[in-house]
Amino acid sequence: MNNNNKTALVPRLRFSEFNTTGEWKTCTLSNLASRITTRNQDNSIKRVLTNSAIDGVVDQSDYFDREVANLNNLENYFVIDEGDYVYNPRISVSAPVGPISKNKVGKGVMSPLYTVFRFKNHNNDFYEQYFRTNLWHYYLKNVSNTGARHDRMSISNDSFMKMPLPYHSEKEQQKIADCLSSLDDLITAEDKKLEALGAHKKGLMQKLFPAEGKTLPEWRFPEFMDCDEWEEKTLIDICNMQAGNYVSATEIDENRASDTFPCYGGNGLRGYTKTFTHNGKYPLIGRQGALCGNVTLVEGAFHATEHAVVCTPSQRVVVEWLYYQLVMMNLNQYATGQAQPGLSVKVLEKLQVKVPSTTTEQQQIADCLSCVDDLITEQVKKIEALRTHKKGLMQGLFPSIEEVSE
Repeated sequence: MNNNNKTALVPRLRFSEFNTTGEWKTCTLSNLASRITTRNQDNSIKRVLTNSAIDGVVDQSDYFDREVANLNNLENYFVIDEGDYVYNPRISVSAPVGPISKNKVGKGVMSPLYTVFRFKNHNNDFYEQYFRTNLWHYYLKNVSNTGARHDRMSISNDSFMKMPLPYHSEKEQQKIADCLSSLDDLITAEDKKLEALGAHKKGLMQKLFPAEGKTLPEWRFPEFMDCDEWEEKTLIDICNMQAGNYVSATEIDENRASDTFPCYGGNGLRGYTKTFTHNGKYPLIGRQGALCGNVTLVEGAFHATEHAVVCTPSQRVVVEWLYYQLVMMNLNQYATGQAQPGLSVKVLEKLQVKVPSTTTEQQQIADCLSCVDDLITEQVKKIEALRTHKKGLMQGLFPSIEEVSE
């Protein structure tokens, strides 16, 4: 390559005060950090950590809901301090070469299958953000063993520590880190709002539907205070439940085209197909799979597979109220089978429910909960927009070593 035509290593987006500070440079990870190889030889540390692609470094017992490692056999585990970084070679959709995460939870031990390293400069927030991009993925793909297990990268520690990283003035790096960290804080705050909305909805449902053994809800709209008690019925009394029709997996596409329709199975939306079984507004119950018992309210033309139960409300039942009633019933508790959990329509039909005597009250309850669902939907969109904005910023604020080396 002609050096005169060489692409300069600079970010596409740069804060104005650094526009004249020159190109970025590269160095290996080993120049900036050292591997941590201290073992838990006396088995004195019992706190086992793991590195999740989504949640980062967390307690293993919290992540798996149980202790996976043998707490009496941790001598070979690496001792990791807060601020250290961990590479997990297990690949996933969200981490195609495995995640690198900063330990923010405290001292613990980490499986020897992971690579642990510590930056020489404690001011390394820039690299915490950098490792959340995909700009370093190309290097690991190039040096990994292609004959490795399909679910795990195979890379030597020496090759890993030779990973090239960009660097410039500490002042510019910190400015980038601060910018992205402020967005992280905003996203965290919006996530908490979403959690609060979910908790609010759950609480509302518990108040607006009768508790077990009761014939009236704890909260009732004023105009219905003098109305009759709710009537006890079975699900077969208030809706017809019918499984959908089989469709081959080869006929289901991940992406929607103009001539395809949503296809729902046992775990919700599967994709899109050219046929539809129903057209209208219906609650669907997933009856097969790990998420069986999940309830989705679907509107328009759609295909329901044999693993989805379509619920058609009776004449004096409001479809939206029926949806919330089904959600409230936690139908997964009636699943049978362990390897492949499933729900029997015959079992579902016999389940008892309390039903308001008037469709007006049903509609009022449904409208109230639908308003909260609308707020939740808007909050989800807001968070997605913030994540997309951050992703775009990250692509611009970090220089691409791969583009320069091409």
